[in-house]
Amino acid sequence: MTASFDFSGRRALVTGASSGIGRAVAVRLAQSGAQVTAVGRNAAALDALQAEAGCVPLVLDVADAPTLDHALAPLPAFDLVVNCAGIALLESALDVQAESFDAVMAVNARAAALVASRCGKAMIAAGVRGSIVNVSSQAALVALDAHLCYCASKAAMDAITRSLCLEFGPHGIRVNSVNPTVTLTPMAEQAWADPARSAAALGNIPMGRFARVEEVVAPILFLLSDGASMISGVALPVDGGYTIV
Repeated sequence: MTASFDFSGRRALVTGASSGIGRAVAVRLAQSGAQVTAVGRNAAALDALQAEAGCVPLVLDVADAPTLDHALAPLPAFDLVVNCAGIALLESALDVQAESFDAVMAVNARAAALVASRCGKAMIAAGVRGSIVNVSSQAALVALDAHLCYCASKAAMDAITRSLCLEFGPHGIRVNSVNPTVTLTPMAEQAWADPARSAAALGNIPMGRFARVEEVVAPILFLLSDGASMISGVALPVDGGYTIV
């Protein structure tokens, strides 16, 4: 069964739209009637997305804070925002490098905070009662081997979600996180290519498998929709039961 949503007349911004979950979210939003601005670093991928779904491409490295501010300033207020840009640099806790930590935090946490802040300010000024969804991870809720930087960044994202919920709520803006398990995107396939590593992870998922992209997209669309009109500040595991342990 495929859930259907109607976002006709809504403006949406999706970061990390070049591939994976972000791309799938952008496509589904466009198919559901939204006017989608798709943000990513890969110009060719965004051009293909424009040809497929009519999304407006915005080529941008969200880790570059001054450029991010400059790019967002002239845009109209959005009704829907999805922070999906993310990177993972895998290092053991004994080998963590400052550069790796800063790079992961800049994309996964700082950029999400800045995008939500700037978009939220525009929403409030325009009187838009909108919805923001941050794509976090089960790594915010449990420890994963060699994922110290990533775990820290996604835990920060969930804390950002709660702070935004508190401050934006009085203006009618809802902010939530989704926290998927390993989802079969190109980034995840690289991180979990080792059969020994993937077998161990699968052993901790009661449902016995990794998530499909569409199984993460549907909860994101639900949280964006009016069906979730009283849901704000949650970190929703989409993990087949992984985090119950």
